[in-house]
Amino acid sequence: METSQRLNQIDTFDRDQAVRVVVEASAGMRSKLKYSPSVGAFEVHHVLPVGMAFPRDFGFIPSTLGDDGDPLDALVFADESVPTGTIVPCRLIGVLQATQSSAGKPPARNDRFLAVAREGSQYTHWSNLGHVPEAVLAQLEHFFVSYNEQRGIAFRPAGRVDAAAAMQLLEQGRSRFQSKS
Repeated sequence: METSQRLNQIDTFDRDQAVRVVVEASAGMRSKLKYSPSVGAFEVHHVLPVGMAFPRDFGFIPSTLGDDGDPLDALVFADESVPTGTIVPCRLIGVLQATQSSAGKPPARNDRFLAVAREGSQYTHWSNLGHVPEAVLAQLEHFFVSYNEQRGIAFRPAGRVDAAAAMQLLEQGRSRFQSKS
């Protein structure tokens, strides 16, 4: 990677067409780190309360932009957690659609893309949202409602879409990123 290129600007897809996810918070962490392109490093963004931790590796899809002005968010189903800053090649299996708002700001879409790590064995059979148990999806939605509530942000689940729709939403995010670059 050139020194002038940042993690948020690397190609969305690897040479095998897997979607790249850059991990900002490893599963089990309480600290939410955020990649800072201006310094080329991760900074502490906030810390979850005692007893609360990220349920899966959580990060962003590079060279994308969501309605909230940040790269698209992604949760990774993998055999084990990886460190912050790791790039995980994945396949998208769906999206938890949501809106988010805080005081003085209009509501914005802030979806959570669900991805399965290419390497591993535990989730290899998951190719679409229908493979994820309903209880897991409900728990993830509840986590994001609570996680945002702790910060004074209203996060409202707005639906769920499958892998094909996830790819369409990803392409929209890539187009937004390219138009801003």
